[in-house]
Amino acid sequence: MDWAGMIAEVSFPILVTFYLLTRIETRLSELTRAIDVLKESLPSANQPPSQLKP
Repeated sequence: MDWAGMIAEVSFPILVTFYLLTRIETRLSELTRAIDVLKESLPSANQPPSQLKP
């Protein structure tokens, strides 16, 4: 196999993987921020378990 063919065959899966990983990382960052906002908005989430009322 020549070099050009090998580079073309290997580079496409690498590019697709890189694209998908960057999209997932962006979504995970957004999800983490949303969880932090939700945690701050719930009053019971900021108290230790021993202070929660049953």
